[in-house]
Amino acid sequence: MVGVVVSASVLSAAPAGAVHGAVPGDFNGDGYRDVVMPAPGANVSGKAGAGAVVVLYGSKSGVSTASKRQTITQNSSAVPGSAEAGDAFGTATATADLNHDGYADLLVGSPGEDTTRGTDAGSVTVLWGSKSGLTTATMLDKPTGLDGSVNQDHYGLDIAALSLGTGAKTRVTVAGNEGTLFVSGPFSHTGTHGAVGYENNTASVVGVALGDFNQDGVPDPVIDTDRLSGLSGGEVYLNTGATYLLARGNGLVSATGDVNGDGYTDLVVADPDDPTTNGVDGAVGGRILLWYGSKTGIAAGATPVQLTQSTAGVPGTSAKNDGFGAALAVSDLDGDGAADIVVGTPQETSNSRAGVVTVIPGRRTGTLGTGSYSLTQDTAGVPGASETDDMFGTTVAIGDINGDGKPELLVSAGSENNSTGAVWVFPGTASGPTATGSRMFTAPSVGLTQTSRTALGGSGLLPLI
Repeated sequence: MVGVVVSASVLSAAPAGAVHGAVPGDFNGDGYRDVVMPAPGANVSGKAGAGAVVVLYGSKSGVSTASKRQTITQNSSAVPGSAEAGDAFGTATATADLNHDGYADLLVGSPGEDTTRGTDAGSVTVLWGSKSGLTTATMLDKPTGLDGSVNQDHYGLDIAALSLGTGAKTRVTVAGNEGTLFVSGPFSHTGTHGAVGYENNTASVVGVALGDFNQDGVPDPVIDTDRLSGLSGGEVYLNTGATYLLARGNGLVSATGDVNGDGYTDLVVADPDDPTTNGVDGAVGGRILLWYGSKTGIAAGATPVQLTQSTAGVPGTSAKNDGFGAALAVSDLDGDGAADIVVGTPQETSNSRAGVVTVIPGRRTGTLGTGSYSLTQDTAGVPGASETDDMFGTTVAIGDINGDGKPELLVSAGSENNSTGAVWVFPGTASGPTATGSRMFTAPSVGLTQTSRTALGGSGLLPLI
């Protein structure tokens, strides 16, 4: 899912957090997208932090605690492997119809998995959609010999999947501590796939994204590293045939979409860190960087647009340690043809890290930032109440789960209720998500009853910021 200083108790058994969670996907082909709620800290059969993923199947009325529910672990029937302490199954999730059979498929990362490659080598499971939902699974293995390291690789730390067509136009990208794996289609439900590539010149990868920047119909990878080169955030690399560093910006999480509605894919990068060196990198309280796409893509030396909580029209005020940009999603929420930027600020200092989510509407014309608005647990109509260290905005995701053409906004709070976590679903409207009729899902409400560290909705970047 819904698709990151908290106390060390927030998922201390897991490796550094992934930045993305799965957008809702229609796993059973009934016309309604289904909500993915990872719980990487869930205990399974006495195995602490083995991890689980809860799927709530969508319907005309959306999802509720009475919705068809499926809880998936590595002990589930047809899932390869077995649940082990610290596997953190669900740390990263992604959705796409990989085999083009009309059903969305779900990819799940377990970066703490011990394999024949070594301790904490990590793994990725593909759960295949069908008329009955997610009923079969295979492994997306990392081929041996791709790097010299076998231990602590944490393969599956983050996952991106995008299908723009058959064959090589469908692609999966997987992050690990030692580099990034690229897998192209065609994919089959038996586990076969096309070409595999590996980038290990760029290590300490924490996030990956995909978008078609050069208009060739094939997804291009974006790679975000951990904090390298003594700068805030990490280095950001774009690969459109040749990997290059976006030297005028840095960050920990990226997302893609057409923010200005011109038909070209734009790149949005979030850098939630305060500056390491004032005036050289970062922005106090965190920042969002936007590179506009064009018919020639994005140039290596292009200068991005910067957005902060002090940008005109954006609610709030930038303050040290806010973490603006700890979660990020880009999608058209109001149907105007321009993708909106959704920003999580779980460490918002003005409300004692109860957290806030900000929506920055995409604009064909005018100044970006105008018309922005925020949601918190104190917004009228939102279930629950803001409390210190809830971390509302840990992860964000967007998808239409009731089939009305108006996408819902999903928000998690990784530290809610003793770090068991919670997920909110905000109904979509013609003007964007609304708090009216929003629903809150706690870990116990979806059948996860442990009293701490479940991390329903995912831990996002919380272990890193």
